[in-house]
Amino acid sequence: MNKTELIEAMAAEAGISKAAAGKALSGMMEAVKGTLKKGGKVSLVGFGSWDVSKRAARNGRNPQTGATIKIAAKNVVKFKAGSELKNSVN
Repeated sequence: MNKTELIEAMAAEAGISKAAAGKALSGMMEAVKGTLKKGGKVSLVGFGSWDVSKRAARNGRNPQTGATIKIAAKNVVKFKAGSELKNSVN
């Protein structure tokens, strides 16, 4: 499912227009991004949670040349599915 299909499904499920569903989805995505950028955590009970982790700098290897390269430290977003979401898939 892509973003357009998600907006259509949200509009049908909630009985609202596609434009309103698109604005709601965009607002939710911006709120999640803003919270994660500040180092916060976003939890939707039953669905899952997003969190930011720090990945340390490390050495890697270029597979074409075999040369050792330095990979910089960075922040990564992690998602952990909630129990209701896990159970709905099985």
